[in-house]
Amino acid sequence: MRNHTVVTEFILLGIPETEGLEPALVFLFSWLYTCSLLGNVLILTAVISSPRLHTPMYFFLGNLSMFDLGFSSTTAPKMLSYLSGQSQGISFQGCAVQLFFYHFLGCTECFLYTVMALDRSVAICYPLRYIVIMNHRVCCILATGTWMDGCVHATVLTSLTFQLSYCGSNKVGYYFCDIPAILPLACGDTSLAQRVGFTNVGLLSLICFSLILLSYTRIGIAISKIRSAEGRQRAFSTCSAHITAVLCAYGPVIIIYLQPSLSAMLDAIIQILNTLVTPMLNPLIYSLRNKDVKSALRNVFPKRGFALENK
Repeated sequence: MRNHTVVTEFILLGIPETEGLEPALVFLFSWLYTCSLLGNVLILTAVISSPRLHTPMYFFLGNLSMFDLGFSSTTAPKMLSYLSGQSQGISFQGCAVQLFFYHFLGCTECFLYTVMALDRSVAICYPLRYIVIMNHRVCCILATGTWMDGCVHATVLTSLTFQLSYCGSNKVGYYFCDIPAILPLACGDTSLAQRVGFTNVGLLSLICFSLILLSYTRIGIAISKIRSAEGRQRAFSTCSAHITAVLCAYGPVIIIYLQPSLSAMLDAIIQILNTLVTPMLNPLIYSLRNKDVKSALRNVFPKRGFALENK
């Protein structure tokens, strides 16, 4: 330890193999980030302002928009900052905070997708008892549970990662502070943090995805018993947006965990899809064909009209 300097700052080296592309990347990522912020703010505005949207499904959608706002903001501002030519440094504490919120919001969103699948399952399988089962108290308990579980998950991972000594190189070969990029810089034994991190993230994702599949299996069985084609179409349309959002969210995670030997550049691209593109797509997925959301937005912005009705 006498031959090393304790690390107080990390240097983010950015996205691999993108030297010289910084102006184009700043434009692209700024556009994605801006669209993500605007889209999710509009969804939140619609859900909060319209009494018609004060239902369990839109309550969870509002939560999802809040998580998407935070999730994209965890990595994008710092990435845009150093791509614009500013300092690539991030303090030790700042790195820990970034890692914590990345896993807190990512894990919480994973739980929320599962809760939203449960909500759709109850709505399709028990339509007459839906309001009774998914009452205000149950919705608040489920939402609070997702926040608390995500916080515990992130606290464990962050504690294991930053209780280690960092006294060597401070150059992080990635565009944000994540466990696989930080642990190689530690001076101590990182095996425990690596095992817990990989197992925890992978196991939680697998459990949540399995519960979502189970919920949609029940939904599929219930829809198949509906006699009219119009009824089946209406029931499926209430779930199609959530199915699309789940596939967009879990696709990058599945690729990363099934192919852990991905090149650094490909891994970064997949992570960007996860942290910037998916939060941008969610508002479009949930509002593009949703008449209730479009109607709420027209009421909030009557002068602009949003011209969504004819699209």
